[in-house]
Amino acid sequence: MKITKSMIVLDYAIVIILLLLLVFFSVVADYFFTVTTFLTILRQVSITGIISIGMAFVILTGGIDLSVGSIAGVSSVTAAMLMMSGTPIYFACILTVLVAIGYGIFSGVLIAQFKMPPLIATLGMMTALRGIAFIITDGLPVFGFSKTYGNFAKGTLFGIPLMVLLMMLVFLCAKFILDKTTLGRYVYGVGGNAEATRLSGISVTKMTIFVYALNGFLAGIAGLVLLSRTNSGQPSAGTGYEMDAITAVVLGGVSLSGGQGKLSLVLVGVLIMGILSTGMLMCNINDYVQQLVKGLVLLGAVAFSNLSQSLHIRLGNK
Repeated sequence: MKITKSMIVLDYAIVIILLLLLVFFSVVADYFFTVTTFLTILRQVSITGIISIGMAFVILTGGIDLSVGSIAGVSSVTAAMLMMSGTPIYFACILTVLVAIGYGIFSGVLIAQFKMPPLIATLGMMTALRGIAFIITDGLPVFGFSKTYGNFAKGTLFGIPLMVLLMMLVFLCAKFILDKTTLGRYVYGVGGNAEATRLSGISVTKMTIFVYALNGFLAGIAGLVLLSRTNSGQPSAGTGYEMDAITAVVLGGVSLSGGQGKLSLVLVGVLIMGILSTGMLMCNINDYVQQLVKGLVLLGAVAFSNLSQSLHIRLGNK
């Protein structure tokens, strides 16, 4: 298919939107265009970014995962309770991540083996895991573990927050998998044409379980970072992260039907969400309006994604 200038503009329209947002908030919000503000934005989006990378893998296969926010939340309180009981920090983190992977595998099995729709399976997991978080904590925050754990969220390396460096490390590893490995081609293949992928000898079932396990792993990592940032295990932690992640992924041009999208643009989508949140906060826009704007952004992103795909087909046929 011939690549035209119009198709390139469509693919990278999100970068233009990012630049326009930067200019807009720099004009309307005092002290927005500063190094301090940008570092704050990067810190804020690091958790969403990690979750969005896992979500991108799931959506690329044609799936969806509404449970990631709950996995992050229950992982946060699980790690906090383990540390509070005297479990060494590193061991508590490893156990927490393994359990988070288990949650992802369970969702993958429900979808791949029992043929449950991804929306229903992960909605059920989202509700169940949030319930677990409240049950094991009696609905109360978990305190009393080592405060040194919180140093990670505050730490920097060469002036760059460690949280941001972790997000970039996850991004680079994920991009390498998608762009340079056979596994990445399988991910795109399952989303693009699952039946053709199956006929070529690749197990669609195993690939589906893998991406949900990976998503659980990254949501567990995000939960550990969240715990370090808040210095307490909150049973309500992670609420809403799933919608922010889905919005960022769709903003980044990943098709909800699967098989299309670039991880680098997902990162741009994450930055747009962070700039929107911080910019609106600095403009003293209340939380209710912020939620309205985020909802409209998601609807707009889906509409633009569908329009972009239609235009790609038309331009490609010319």
